[in-house]
Amino acid sequence: MSWFTIIIFQPLFNGLLFLQKFLPAHDLGLAIILLTLIIKAVLYVPSLSGIRASRQLQVLQPQLKALQAKYKDNREKLAQEQMKLYKESKVNPFSSCLPLLIQIPIFIGLYQVFISGLKIDNGGILAASELDKLYPALRSYFEHTSINTMFLGFINLGANHNVILAIVAGLSQFWQTKMLAAPKEPKIEGAKDESLTSATNRQMMYLLPLFTIYIAYTFPAGLALYWIVQSALTIVQQYIFLRQHPITIGDITKVTNDNNGRPA
Repeated sequence: MSWFTIIIFQPLFNGLLFLQKFLPAHDLGLAIILLTLIIKAVLYVPSLSGIRASRQLQVLQPQLKALQAKYKDNREKLAQEQMKLYKESKVNPFSSCLPLLIQIPIFIGLYQVFISGLKIDNGGILAASELDKLYPALRSYFEHTSINTMFLGFINLGANHNVILAIVAGLSQFWQTKMLAAPKEPKIEGAKDESLTSATNRQMMYLLPLFTIYIAYTFPAGLALYWIVQSALTIVQQYIFLRQHPITIGDITKVTNDNNGRPA
């Protein structure tokens, strides 16, 4: 077995079936929801770090754009000044990407769980090749027990092309992204790319949810359910954090004024 199978796929596969085994009606959807809650709890700290870093980067945007305007013809100096600004502001620009980078292998692992892991015969029994990937205690149980892929008795989570779940997944992604959108920034003289950057950010706010809908519609519905629950939990986490640390125009203006002489 590959390292990915041992470290990512098997724990997700066995964890999902373990939860399903003990849930009422052996509901796979409830198992996915519980598994997502567990994953979110494990990733709570890096996720919170990513939210905090995204907010800090938003506040620094006017200064970053002023630096871009000043050093537009000197990329090396621009990079040095940007890193200096990050260091002085105690901001790690890569922290906002960490939760996404961690989510990618988990999402791929869940994709493999639904595409190959939950490979069942006509009687609902796992295929022999997939039984070998279960831990011994679960293997002995699912050798003779069928897999219920239904959620609430009428949504087949093993099937593709679930339009409703795909749309809900896209809407939840849009809401999650929109919550972290910064307010309109004060104009920085010389920052010629300001409108282009804002337009790009707006485009991503809509393109990412559309991509989410496409992925959720194309892949098994179980992945769409995972995406919805994961986004909902992230929205709650963002709401709590942003309520405690609201993003305002005053925040951006204050940081700009405090460092008014820096880029000039």
